[in-house]
Amino acid sequence: MNKILRALKDKDLRKKLLTVLGIFVVFRLAAAVPIPGVDTNRLRAFLGGNDILGLLNLFSGGGLDNLSIVMLGVGPYITASIIMQLLTMVFPRLKELYQEEGEAGRQRFNQYSRFLTIPLAVMQGYGLLTILSRQGIFANADAFHLASNIVIVTAGSLFVMWLGELITEYGVGNGVSLMIFAGIVAGLPTTIQQTLFTFDASEIPTYVLFIVMSIVVVAGVVFITEGERPIPVSYAKRVRGQRVYGGFSTYLPLRVNQAGVIPIIFALSILLFPQFVGSLLELSTNSTLHAIGNFFTNFLTNQWLYGSFYFLLVFLFTYFYTSVTFDPQSIADNLQKSGGFVPGIRPGKPTADFLSHVITRITLVGALFLGIIAVLPLIVQNATGVSTITLGGTALLIVVSVVLETIKQIEGQLVMREYD
Repeated sequence: MNKILRALKDKDLRKKLLTVLGIFVVFRLAAAVPIPGVDTNRLRAFLGGNDILGLLNLFSGGGLDNLSIVMLGVGPYITASIIMQLLTMVFPRLKELYQEEGEAGRQRFNQYSRFLTIPLAVMQGYGLLTILSRQGIFANADAFHLASNIVIVTAGSLFVMWLGELITEYGVGNGVSLMIFAGIVAGLPTTIQQTLFTFDASEIPTYVLFIVMSIVVVAGVVFITEGERPIPVSYAKRVRGQRVYGGFSTYLPLRVNQAGVIPIIFALSILLFPQFVGSLLELSTNSTLHAIGNFFTNFLTNQWLYGSFYFLLVFLFTYFYTSVTFDPQSIADNLQKSGGFVPGIRPGKPTADFLSHVITRITLVGALFLGIIAVLPLIVQNATGVSTITLGGTALLIVVSVVLETIKQIEGQLVMREYD
């Protein structure tokens, strides 16, 4: 509380916080504006019995609930960013641009991600609107209205991306993450209302247990998210002219959850894709395509099968994404160039092998943690029988990560002002 008061007393920091709040208001107003020709009654009926759009609704901040102009949210931009990072493994030039050319290189890399967002938003908008139009949700389902709605939702996605970048530039914290955070928090009142509406006095022990478990899970998420393995690093003394450089010790922090929430997004995208295709094929009049659609739709209907595949994919993608973003050889080379070394380990390849061994071991903990958090909502809902309460999942990880990162940035700016 003291830090919040200090932040509000600082003129520049207060201006940044008010900027973030103002952008949140604009975002929520845009999320309340539906695209033309929506039959709200049929839309509620369709969304009420469909779990495929859950992840997209999360990233749109509830924009899919009323098919708003920002119904795609930052989903296309996140997908574009993930694709660009994966392409760094294929194209060395992109890797150099992202990792070795400093701030200017990262700005160009981000610009390519923005360009890629446009076709991804068009494809995603076309797929969603086609499914919804075949459900009779639009009063006018001709090609002209479909094309105009695709243009609207694509522009809405770019607008949300721009709002996120405004937060990054003029506010506090990562703009895209804060936009997702705003959408998640905005959906909490509805979830609480649904829970209270279906409240049963006989289930009071279940709700009490849920509250206790929530506190434990949030504490565990904070502990793992902040957990790191410090690798000691020493720098040899170097004499240049009449000055002595180096001769000090520090450490290299290796995070337990190096991959963040990205593996869960990957896994959900893969699991949702066959269901998404199945929903399209089920609408076909061809008996073969209809049967294939039923197979895809029913394949992951079994909760235990879905949970098992979900956990396995999250576990594998955690290792995969960590290997993409963490390059032991590059770190070892940079340490050697700057005169640094890990005590007891020879510079060069032995240091790279040591870092690779350590990151592989601690990633095991991070992968198991992410897998358990991902399937925890399924476990809780099946155990309690209450579908309106969830524990864990992507939303919890995003909320905790964003809150921790934003608090750190606010603390950093307060410390910098006190130093000045």
